[in-house]
Amino acid sequence: MKQQPLSLAVLALFVAGVAPTAAAAERTTYPVVFAHGLGGFDNILGYDYWGDDYGVFVGDPCNEFLEVTCNGGIDSNQKSFVAAVQPLHDSEVRGLQLANEIEGYMATAGVRHVNLVGHSQGGIDARKAARVLRERKGYTVVKSLVSLSSPHRGSPVAKFILDLGPGVTSVLDALFRIYGGVVYGPGNDAYASVKSLVFNDYDANDGIATGGKLFNSRYNVNASDASNYASLMTAQSGLSVNPALYLLRGFFFDIDGDGYCAGDCDNDGAAGKGNGIKTGDDDDGLVGINSQQMGYRLRYTERLGQDLVSVDAALGYVADINAPNAAQMTSTSSLINQDHLDVIGLGPDTFGEMDFYAAIYDYLAKND
Repeated sequence: MKQQPLSLAVLALFVAGVAPTAAAAERTTYPVVFAHGLGGFDNILGYDYWGDDYGVFVGDPCNEFLEVTCNGGIDSNQKSFVAAVQPLHDSEVRGLQLANEIEGYMATAGVRHVNLVGHSQGGIDARKAARVLRERKGYTVVKSLVSLSSPHRGSPVAKFILDLGPGVTSVLDALFRIYGGVVYGPGNDAYASVKSLVFNDYDANDGIATGGKLFNSRYNVNASDASNYASLMTAQSGLSVNPALYLLRGFFFDIDGDGYCAGDCDNDGAAGKGNGIKTGDDDDGLVGINSQQMGYRLRYTERLGQDLVSVDAALGYVADINAPNAAQMTSTSSLINQDHLDVIGLGPDTFGEMDFYAAIYDYLAKND
């Protein structure tokens, strides 16, 4: 349910000496690390990443006197860390950077384990980070690894951009520098980033093997790297999609993302194929539903008092990311009715980011 920052009414309760009700979400045993997607850092195109419509961090607990901009749905002692890696690069590079960020945070916080939540490409980066941390530490560092709207099996938008021809990725670099300021500076490689988000190797003649299929074979679901793997999936259609995504869909193409195939059978950049009907809730504007499930599929349920994230057990477990079954690639069960950007606070919209992430914290607490 939509939650606003603490209101003046709640502030009045503090002044009157009456504390608000206790946080609904259980506190996680281990800190939660957030990993951003392509183009992100602490912001994305100038907007706060991991924030609500007001720019308030979803992991900010209400733990200070008279604090009015915080997430009242999480425990006041909840620990979180927002990692920041190269905005535009492939997941080999970004995953290593993410591992470095987490290792530094662990040393500072004095913890041995973390939970990882990754949005979009961040959910892919997280798999390499978990592997690197396990190899460095000699034990399983990551308790739960949860991806949100992640193109584990590629995105048709990535191939669409590459197919536009030379120079397009340079334009992407320039746009991110213009809108993101100093965040999007040296070290970005939009071409490498976009190539990594196509399922098959985009250019077999460039001497560099890339693509989601290869990455998945290297960094698959592995209980030694993370104890629990799960994914939250998004899909929305029509005018409800973010205006930028709607224009992309309306003027260029509409992802047909709910047909089954073991490989990229329609050569659109993502594993699977279309079912011949492009309209409908089969993608979130950037990623089709046939690309998003990793591990367990999670269901988000809005409820009065406390929202819930739970496992959709009927769809089973994707242990091999390159080989989900037909239902796991096509079922519309447990899809979150939001687009790719709504879930990280790029609104305005009617989505309750604070309640949504409080439910994720509660799920993590029950699994770490």
